[in-house]
Amino acid sequence: MDRRKVLKGAVAGAATAAAATIAAPAVAASHSKKMKINMVSTWPRDFPGLGTGAQRFAERLTKISGGSMEVKYYAAGERVKAFDSFDEVASGNSQIYHGAEYYWKGKHPGFAYFTSVPFGLTYTEMNAWIRFGGGQELWDKLAGNYGLKSLMCGNTGVQMGGWFRKEMNSAEDFKGLKMRMPGLGGDVLSKLGASPVTLPGGQIYENLVSGAIDATEWVGPWNDKIMKFYEAAKYYYYPGMHEPGAMLCVGMNKKWWDSLTEAQQGMVEAAASEENDVMMAEYNAKNGEALASLIKEHGVKLRAFSDDIYDSFGEASDKVFEDVKKHSPLAKEIHESFEAARTNVGAWAKISDQAYVQQRNRVLGL
Repeated sequence: MDRRKVLKGAVAGAATAAAATIAAPAVAASHSKKMKINMVSTWPRDFPGLGTGAQRFAERLTKISGGSMEVKYYAAGERVKAFDSFDEVASGNSQIYHGAEYYWKGKHPGFAYFTSVPFGLTYTEMNAWIRFGGGQELWDKLAGNYGLKSLMCGNTGVQMGGWFRKEMNSAEDFKGLKMRMPGLGGDVLSKLGASPVTLPGGQIYENLVSGAIDATEWVGPWNDKIMKFYEAAKYYYYPGMHEPGAMLCVGMNKKWWDSLTEAQQGMVEAAASEENDVMMAEYNAKNGEALASLIKEHGVKLRAFSDDIYDSFGEASDKVFEDVKKHSPLAKEIHESFEAARTNVGAWAKISDQAYVQQRNRVLGL
């Protein structure tokens, strides 16, 4: 046998053995770097749209990262109560929450603008403001004051005005009414003499059926049908002035976010951005069929708010916004930025999307 071949084979074998020796701890090291992430939520587990959207985000981030960012999802009540999600993440006990920012308006009214406010922005208008109108920068400033970093992660579109036990013929009918409505929309009702109540989704039905509240809003036909509000209230009003494009979000502990690499931050952003699009598409696909079912199968009476009521909503919202602007310089800055986006983007929407849909529906008889 050629001694050179023997020597060459021995060297190759040694190299292979050495590589295996080196590779083993390298692989172990990569596994040791797997990041475990706790994500809490304000939604019930598997709740269509809201809850499933939050779960999709968690699964998507785990998948996009190749499993290196392993997200453990907790629905409302499984780790903390729904409305404790903010403090859970701000404290660093968990890294991410999924929810609606207007739940935290008691901490600062500016948070309401990053879900939806009365006479606010539609889905497309909200995306424009957040991405290109200075909205994200203001959100970063606000959330950063509480040790958080937040991103868009879902939208329900224009919401319904709510479920009522009686017909609402004028603004006077809101006096004394106990209605579930969070955010600045609830403050508008308060200006009209109503008593707004903030409840997490899992507690609305029981309060409506028991009479603890007289009326409620939630989301739209798809979600509302699942909640069976029609069993306690038959009048279903539209459109909702309070949430014309309710944006949901992932809120993250700021120190944790800052500790991520640029690649990891990019993966979080990608997962959140995709869910922002997917959730809106799902609501648009399912609301129409659900509304038809509510009317035909459950005897729901669909009603439009009168111009008189909507004018009263507008006057009350002006007063609410004045209160917000007085709260702090940051609240005023957020409102003025939102207002500029509503004017500029809204003016374009009037002669683009709105004008086209109106003409299309007229021609086709829709």
